[in-house]
Amino acid sequence: MNYRKFGNTDLLVSEIGFGTWAIGGAAFVGKIPIGWGPSDDAVSAAAIHKALDAGINFFDTADFYGLGHSEELLGNTLGNRKDVLIASKVGQKVGANNTIEIDYTKEYVIKACDASLKRLKRDHIDFHQLHVARMQHLENGECIEAMQQLQKEGKIRYWGISLITFHPFPEADFFLANQIGQGFQLVFNLINQRALPIIQQAASKGYGIIARMPLQFGLLSGKIKPDTVFTADDHRSYRVVPPITEATLQILKEQVWPLCEKYNTTASGLALSYILSYPEISTVIPGIRTPEHVGLNTDHLVTLEAADKQHLQNLYESHWLPVMEMMEKQG
Repeated sequence: MNYRKFGNTDLLVSEIGFGTWAIGGAAFVGKIPIGWGPSDDAVSAAAIHKALDAGINFFDTADFYGLGHSEELLGNTLGNRKDVLIASKVGQKVGANNTIEIDYTKEYVIKACDASLKRLKRDHIDFHQLHVARMQHLENGECIEAMQQLQKEGKIRYWGISLITFHPFPEADFFLANQIGQGFQLVFNLINQRALPIIQQAASKGYGIIARMPLQFGLLSGKIKPDTVFTADDHRSYRVVPPITEATLQILKEQVWPLCEKYNTTASGLALSYILSYPEISTVIPGIRTPEHVGLNTDHLVTLEAADKQHLQNLYESHWLPVMEMMEKQG
């Protein structure tokens, strides 16, 4: 495993991290699925131990994953050990009418952090993030005051923001202009390369960068087929629909997967290697459910030639933008 410095912090993170959304298990808010279907805690714990054996030291979670279960599982498996780094998130909760509610009041952010620490069984969170906060929350300022207070109290070491998936990024501009926080988490993969300018700008100013959704809901794993159907308890059931799948798989077949043969790697290996070809990125966090997933995400990384990296980057403008438009309409 290779390790990279997380911006200007003293965190040294494994270049492949462990995304824990899926191990939170099946969860709903009202009728809306917010997970990836059911999970087996014993298998998830085995995956965490396998990740440690592979050199992964960075685990990304959120208090909303599995409505807290993801944090509980990490706490029960890892506890307060000092050789791992934990990132979590705050801001989403279940509202009074069983709907998803956003709360960035100072009181709630502080209370939610204490609850996360209890579930994680840790005395601090290494990198805490505002979970898709919007401009109105940042301009209000309470969430910023809360994060700064938590940092001063030692409950969090560093903090930043996990940016929403489909949007211009005024929130990132706000962070950069006001020189607040120490890192960003954002979507970046072969299909969705919208955030590349922000990644480069933020890294040049000393921010750590977490690349999430590296396999774009599994579309870049090589496992999804034209007839793949997701169960109702998997959030992809309303996001990854046939028109998106068909268009994506055709582009991949013609423009991307031939490189797997050239480099003798897997689909996910190529997808992850492309992201890691950008030195500005500190760590990539594929979702991991099983011990087998650990090997799939760590054993097949390659170094891309400059021409192949440029080809994959050019595909964003030439091929992926129409697919991105379809994805945005699905939410």
